[in-house]
Amino acid sequence: MAAGGRCPECGSAALVEDALYAQQQLVCAACGCVLAEGLLTTTYTDEEHLREVAYSQSTGQKEQLSRCLQRGIRRVQDLCKVLQLPGAFEETAVSYFQRALQLPAFHLVSLEKKELLGGCCVFVTCRQHNWPLTMGTICSLLYAKQELFAGVFLSLQRELGLSVPALSLADLVKTHLSSFQLFQPSAEIPAPFLEDKEKLVARTMGIVELASQAWLVTGRHPVPVVTAAAFLAWQSLQPRARLSCPLARFCRVAGVDLPPPAHLRLREMLDILLGMASQLTWLRGFNLDKKTVVKHVGDLLQHRVFLLRKAFCQEQEEEQRDGATGQGSPGQDSAGQGSLSHPLVVQEKSCPLAGKQQREGPLRPLLPPCLIHPRKRLRQASPSASDLALTGDEPISDSEIEQYLRSPEEIRAFRKAKAW
Repeated sequence: MAAGGRCPECGSAALVEDALYAQQQLVCAACGCVLAEGLLTTTYTDEEHLREVAYSQSTGQKEQLSRCLQRGIRRVQDLCKVLQLPGAFEETAVSYFQRALQLPAFHLVSLEKKELLGGCCVFVTCRQHNWPLTMGTICSLLYAKQELFAGVFLSLQRELGLSVPALSLADLVKTHLSSFQLFQPSAEIPAPFLEDKEKLVARTMGIVELASQAWLVTGRHPVPVVTAAAFLAWQSLQPRARLSCPLARFCRVAGVDLPPPAHLRLREMLDILLGMASQLTWLRGFNLDKKTVVKHVGDLLQHRVFLLRKAFCQEQEEEQRDGATGQGSPGQDSAGQGSLSHPLVVQEKSCPLAGKQQREGPLRPLLPPCLIHPRKRLRQASPSASDLALTGDEPISDSEIEQYLRSPEEIRAFRKAKAW
């Protein structure tokens, strides 16, 4: 079919439209030059004036998947396959990633943050479906810093308005212990170090619950607490062959990192265990220390509720205080003097075990370690210039002198002096 116009190459007017693969092409019949290729027209007016219309405009498909979006979707899918997540998790994570890239907050971020965005979408999806996945695990797969990953995660949560539930401590224990290399025999792991996974998880859960009841978990990072609890549980299962192993070697053999505060959490747990062991009748004849008390962790965990109350006198103090309140005025002792003790501080008189504890030392309250052993001292505020100018010898004005009068005689004398 001939069309108007001339060929820019040879100047011939023999231009024809050739339908090749269902796409109209404008070709010069004289020299074979292709003037328009792969373009469609939508109306007869466009065809008459040879106005070509792009394919995306003619079909309405104006946007295609960008290269960044395609690469991000593949990264999310690969990450889900590595973690062996269900197919529904993958679909949800991909949808979160597509929604996030459409927001202006993620348009001008660095390439590193865009790559972490896919991992954050997977992390959010796992948390919403109660799938035990820690931030450290996904950061190790992405070779990313936890600080940077946490920043991208908070931005994603804020921009999309997502509700992300916190991971329970029990799920964290199971997830963290699953990365230990102590359950399969290998040449790098000595035979005494091997342990059954179910036994180690159960014993670690008991120690973590004890630490939670003893105020050792509140406000702390959970990974050092779980690491110290796993080390105690591992030692207590075979104490004869494992008591000489330090915490650093345990973490090195298990193939996990040693968090710096884990030594402090281990020391605090051993102090609680020693206090509980002093209340067991069959252990009072032994001279227990922080190493030998590990042998009796099983018995201590079996009776942990009773031993905590008995060792730290929690509820006996409250019952004794309630009884004293019913008999007399609260805060009055036998001598009739006011008691200024703090309600959280356990006194020897208020505890029925005080007579037995006189030889072993006074019972201390079960409080958070930050209150028992404060690491920071409160700084006193520096006095202001007006406070430094006061010496105490300043004259008292007549309007303020009434505040210093104590007796009616002084009031009458002041009135007479004022009348004179």
